[in-house]
Order: sequence, then structure tokens, then C-alpha cells
Amino acid sequence: MKFSEARQGRVFVLRLEDGEIVHEIIEQFAIDQKIEAASLLIIGGADDGSSLVVGPRKDRVLPLEAMKFELEHVHEIAGVGTLFQDEEGTPLLHMHMACGRAGTSVTGCVRNGVKVWHVMEVIIHELVGATARRVVEEPLGLKLLRP
Repeated sequence: MKFSEARQGRVFVLRLEDGEIVHEIIEQFAIDQKIEAASLLIIGGADDGSSLVVGPRKDRVLPLEAMKFELEHVHEIAGVGTLFQDEEGTPLLHMHMACGRAGTSVTGCVRNGVKVWHVMEVIIHELVGATARRVVEEPLGLKLLRP
């Protein structure tokens, strides 16, 4: 385990609008508000055609091959995430969402593009004094959190 310490800063309440792409709008908001690190909660609706990353195709096999899942029809969603800057100072959202409809659900990362259906509500808890960054780590080749 690796860790660092931070304090809670500002708290933002956002309403995402119909058609917005979740990770794009949140990352732009972080730039605009100068948020370097945060934890997030989100609820609302994901539109038809939204895409999730739902895991690697094969367990523990490198290089990674991401599996993608496209939502058919509107889904109710609930999600949690973190936001940290990479080595260039760009805020990157890492958020997983559970998406359900009519008794079935799928959970995955929003990185491929989850589109808002009418409205999503987001609570952003800013973390101040955080030294953690997202840094490319081999052999995975992913920007992983380095506390």
C-alpha cells in the first residue's frame, strides 16, 4: 500500500445537461475551477449509445485489451470516482458507474464516453494539499494513481 494525505476543500454541486459527455465536462470543470484533486459521486440517467470499459478481455494477460460495452436504451446510473492530475497537470477522471435498466445492470469505467440523458447530478469534494498524481506505469501502460 502507498498513501499520501490531503484535506477537504471546496464542495461543488453540478447538474450535467442532456447530451453532455460525463468525463469531458467534469475534466473541463476541474480546469476552470482549478481543482487538482477530488472525489466524486454521481446519479442520474445515461443515454442510449453510452459506452463503458468493462474490464480486460483476458485476466492478467499483457498487453491489456479493454472490453467495451455500449448501452442500449436509457439506464439509471450511480457512480463514484476520483480526479487527479497527470504529470502534465491535466485533470483525469477515473469513475466507475453502475448502469441499470429493467432488472439488469452493467458496471464499468466512463472513460469511453457516457452521455447524459436529460440530467445527472454530481457532487465534487475537492482535495487540497494532495501530492498524488496519475503516472504511466509499466507493464500496464495505464496512468495509475501515485500517492
